[in-house]
Amino acid sequence: MERLRVALWPTAAALGVAAEWIAFDWSDPRHWLPDLITGWALIACGLVAWQRRPDSRAGILMTATGLTWFVPNFAAVEAAWIAWLAAHALFLHRGPLVQLVITYPRGRIDGRLDQAVVACGYAAAVITPIWRSETATIALAGLLVVASGWSFHRTAGRRRRQRLESLRATAFLAAMLAATASLRLVVATTEMQSRTRHAYEATLVVLAAALLYGLLRPRTAAVTDLVVDVGSSRSGTLRDALARELGDPTLELGYWVAATSTYADASGRAVAPPAPGSPRAETRIDLDGRPIALLVHDPAVLDDPGLLEAVAAATRLAAKNAELHAELRNQVSEVTASRLRLLHARDDERRRLEARLREGAERRLTDLGLILESARLRTDNDTRLGEVARQLDRTLSDLRELAAGLHPRELTELGVAGALGALARRSPVPVALVLSLEPLEPDIEAAVYFTCSEALANVAKYASASCVELSVSTSGGRVLVDIRDDGVGGADPSAGTGLNGLADRIGALGGTVLVESPPRGGTHVVAELPALP
Repeated sequence: MERLRVALWPTAAALGVAAEWIAFDWSDPRHWLPDLITGWALIACGLVAWQRRPDSRAGILMTATGLTWFVPNFAAVEAAWIAWLAAHALFLHRGPLVQLVITYPRGRIDGRLDQAVVACGYAAAVITPIWRSETATIALAGLLVVASGWSFHRTAGRRRRQRLESLRATAFLAAMLAATASLRLVVATTEMQSRTRHAYEATLVVLAAALLYGLLRPRTAAVTDLVVDVGSSRSGTLRDALARELGDPTLELGYWVAATSTYADASGRAVAPPAPGSPRAETRIDLDGRPIALLVHDPAVLDDPGLLEAVAAATRLAAKNAELHAELRNQVSEVTASRLRLLHARDDERRRLEARLREGAERRLTDLGLILESARLRTDNDTRLGEVARQLDRTLSDLRELAAGLHPRELTELGVAGALGALARRSPVPVALVLSLEPLEPDIEAAVYFTCSEALANVAKYASASCVELSVSTSGGRVLVDIRDDGVGGADPSAGTGLNGLADRIGALGGTVLVESPPRGGTHVVAELPALP
């Protein structure tokens, strides 16, 4: 066999040259060059696969496909019987080609279904009325896909993985056969015949290269891909990835539950080892001397020690990733809880300071104002006392504004709706207020109020706006605050601490703040946060 394979290299080269010279006389490279490349590609890929993978007959079948590809070119020879045979062998190559894709990668017929399909392929290749019929070609393409899909469905383990490769190759070939035949049925012109032939030739070259790559691909690469694919989050759930890679759709994956010393799947359902005498097998996977997972599967899927180690490595990797993700989630939860505690502590301190100002300095200033007013009346409206009283009123007003900034009394006494209404009325810029609110938690109410207060203060100071639209609504468990003005725009949230502080407050509650302020386009502030902290 080795001598035959070596001899086929010069023989195939000479055969291709002779075939193109007889058929096209080297007249137009647009015809003979694609034809020659197709045949040589099939033969070269087949001979390489034959040498590198002698355990598989796929290389021999690919070589046979390439050799028979040139047979129809000899229809122009002078010997009548050779010309007749060549003319009736236009699609002779489809016989070994069908056998190649159906039996890939082993190249061996397995079962009666394979025998029947391969027989149909050879019949379609040698019986003239069949290979001349485009309808028969489409039917053959459908038969190939159905048969290959059924074979894939009824196998498991290594055989299923091999059948998947066969299914992909078969589907690729069947799609091209059906497409070219359909085009020739619809557009029966010489130009369409030429285009579909070139497309068919290109398909065969690509198919030959892909099949050769699949045969020569190192097994270690496949095992490495399994580890990377199963261990990555892109594969979906670990169980689905393992079932797909191992070729066992009935595979069960249970994770170790230390509290109950049992295994359970991702949904919490118990996964028990198979009973003695069961047709199922089990594979236990440990990490650092402790159990982490249990696989219940078809016995055939992990009969390869290298594959078993790859699956174990992938499962350990996924388990380690899950532990890291859980640890990260815990850390994030701790940081969020810490931010909430700081927020609560700050608000409590602000409330205490506001109460001290209101009960202490504000009350004393109010009492002092009453004393001044009484003294001014007794001294015939002394102008100096009047000026002192006005200064005192302004000081008292500033103190109340400071206290409101620390913690607005209106929010406690009137609720968020009443407090926002009072805030809008105090604004020097007209505010169109729209509220659609459900009852909120105090933390959320405070965040909504301070967001609106800061935004309206910025409008009054910097925006040169004529009006402000302010809406607060709740929907689907979320609170949406929308503030829009018609001012000069150009606001930079990073330049000040007001909105940054609000963003921190809202972020601690699980919300977000977005500021859009194009020059001369007004400023738009949108805050969204959960209705429950």
